[in-house]
Amino acid sequence: MSAAGSLLAAVPAASVLLLTVALRSRAVDAVAPLRLAVVRSALLTGVYAVLVVELLGAVHALTRPAFLGAWLLFLVAAATAVVLRRRSNRPVPPPAATPRPVPVGAVVSGGSPDPSVEPPATRTDAAPTQTPRAPSGRLAVAVDAWRTAGRGERLLVGTIAGLVLVELLVALLAEPNNFDSQTYHLPKVEHWVAQGDLDFWPTAIHRQVTIPPGAEYLLLHLRLLTGGDQLHNLVQWAAGVVCLLVAARVTAQLGGGRRAQLFTAFVLATTPMVVLQATSTQTDLVCAAWVTCAATLVLDGLRRRTGWGTLLGLGAATGLTAVTKTSGLIAVGPLLVLWGLAQLRLALAGNAATSSLAAGTATPGPAASTASSAVRRPRPVGGVARTVTGSVLILLVAAVVVGPFLARVTAEFGHPLGPPRLRESIPMERHDPQSILINALRIGHTAFDTPLAPLRRAGAEVIIEGADVIGVDPQDRAITFGREIFPEPAWYPDEDRVAFPLTGALALIGAVVAVARPRRIDSEQAGPLRAYAVVVLAAVLLHTSMIKWQPWGNRLILYAVVLAVPLAGLWVDALLRRRRANPVRRSVATLAAVAVLATSALAGVLALSYGFPRRLVGSGSVFTTSDWDTRFLRRPQWADEFRWAATEVRASGARRIGLVQQNDNWEYPWWLLLRQPDGSSPELVALQSVLPERPPADPSSVDAIVCTGSQPACTKLVPAGWRFAFRGYVGYALPPGH
Repeated sequence: MSAAGSLLAAVPAASVLLLTVALRSRAVDAVAPLRLAVVRSALLTGVYAVLVVELLGAVHALTRPAFLGAWLLFLVAAATAVVLRRRSNRPVPPPAATPRPVPVGAVVSGGSPDPSVEPPATRTDAAPTQTPRAPSGRLAVAVDAWRTAGRGERLLVGTIAGLVLVELLVALLAEPNNFDSQTYHLPKVEHWVAQGDLDFWPTAIHRQVTIPPGAEYLLLHLRLLTGGDQLHNLVQWAAGVVCLLVAARVTAQLGGGRRAQLFTAFVLATTPMVVLQATSTQTDLVCAAWVTCAATLVLDGLRRRTGWGTLLGLGAATGLTAVTKTSGLIAVGPLLVLWGLAQLRLALAGNAATSSLAAGTATPGPAASTASSAVRRPRPVGGVARTVTGSVLILLVAAVVVGPFLARVTAEFGHPLGPPRLRESIPMERHDPQSILINALRIGHTAFDTPLAPLRRAGAEVIIEGADVIGVDPQDRAITFGREIFPEPAWYPDEDRVAFPLTGALALIGAVVAVARPRRIDSEQAGPLRAYAVVVLAAVLLHTSMIKWQPWGNRLILYAVVLAVPLAGLWVDALLRRRRANPVRRSVATLAAVAVLATSALAGVLALSYGFPRRLVGSGSVFTTSDWDTRFLRRPQWADEFRWAATEVRASGARRIGLVQQNDNWEYPWWLLLRQPDGSSPELVALQSVLPERPPADPSSVDAIVCTGSQPACTKLVPAGWRFAFRGYVGYALPPGH
């Protein structure tokens, strides 16, 4: 990556920071306003990034100058918003002449209270609400918080910060080497760059066009701005940071204090799946970030009517979730139902209170007028109709974000969810209670896996025997992905399948307590706690009834884990806060909590140090492994084979190169190895296609052929008389004379 590329990549980052300043909440009672500003900034930036790709793709302008212009425009808009925000927050100078004091509540001519006089009950100091804190003031608050924090809280903060910073280092040092990214995440980006638009292309890997591309849209921005993939891992890293901040805010919204919020962030930050995905080009953390943003906005709507800005935010979160990973909607759906019910309750309560007040005060005086104003305050636009209108607005905004992609998929395959092979491979095909139960048990077994092999075997045997008793085949293809066989070990720190037994257990206990005994956590937040826990449990149940078991299913449920962790933080904090318990129980609870948190920290550190396929120490360390070998840590034997074939093809002078591959083969190395000398994309065309309306290229129309996977499949497509060579996984073919 060039120095110019680095500077250009700083433009989106600067825009996000400026937006965070500009979108800080003005409300005095806003919970964690800075984190709320992060949510707003992330959603606005995400929507802008998606729409820029869609609009520029529609006019065949997916180019570096176009993207640079779009981001410079966004940066100027963000800076302007900051300036306007600061001007609007300047204190108003006192009037030149001070009017004669009027007693509070005095009636002026016309028979109404003087509007310039504020009653004592509503008078507030103007400084904190009118004048924003200067950066030094925020720094002073942070310093004061650190000074007043206990040793345990400082240890939690230090561990979280250390993990996040080391993850950033790994994300910057490691080359993208996720398996799925080599197959379809990153090739998808390269096809867009080569084409200059978003049109589908002939391919043997249907996931390059059928899987929602929201996270890849974000990668496309970095690819065009920097000219390479050196910063691709930062998308998931940034999503992980958003998850930590927003999960902590959710904890605060549910009544958790500083320690509970730190517990939440600590448990989430040390979850091995989060640690490993934060340095990856996978998409699960991006999805989890959008889902969690939706959750925190929904919780804001439990006790106050939602403003139009928040409605737009909910629509943005819904659309971004849908365009990133459709499974995230399994959680967003129940969250929006909770929001709708809460808004209807507030609307009906407001109407009832207003009617009661009107019936009891025929001629209200000044005090009654103030009370009436207080009653009407929660109804800024009005009643049930506003809730319905808000719901429609949420869906419209979501449709704007995800609609163009769904339209392309529908036009290509006749269905918004893609071809039958996609609709039948991942979703459950049986929904009888027995099948759902076995699927849920298998998903739970994989999620809670530990290094204790006897425990894993015993649990699997119980599930398999139980399935036989109720008449369900535990390996039934209708409830099992592909040809996979249950059980499959998942304890090893691998980014695609690592289990989360500690995080899962804490979250499950917290959710159960929040549903059954919410007052044990917080007596003043019993209602919101129970409602949120019900939504989390509903999302988990819906996931297990809609998504087939698969060995790497733990990453698919990551969005639900992030949603549930605040309940874990709240429960641990409440456990340590209980003072009525006898000293022995309190001591046992404290020791147990410390042991669990210490074990969680150890799991996170080990995952970061030895996790696969990016690690700090040992074989394959990011410090000792070359860039090219890092890309092939999943399949080290392929590294030299790809280079061998690419060297022969480049030496032949071939310009148009045919691809022969199967659905799960690696395509991305060809885009790197066959790039033109000036850095432009190679002309790669598929010689096979699973898209009915996109026929493959004729083998005789290309200058060379490169193959992966099956040698017989490649041999069938090589024209007669061509020179053909194959090594292990990779092969190539050249016409006579080359």
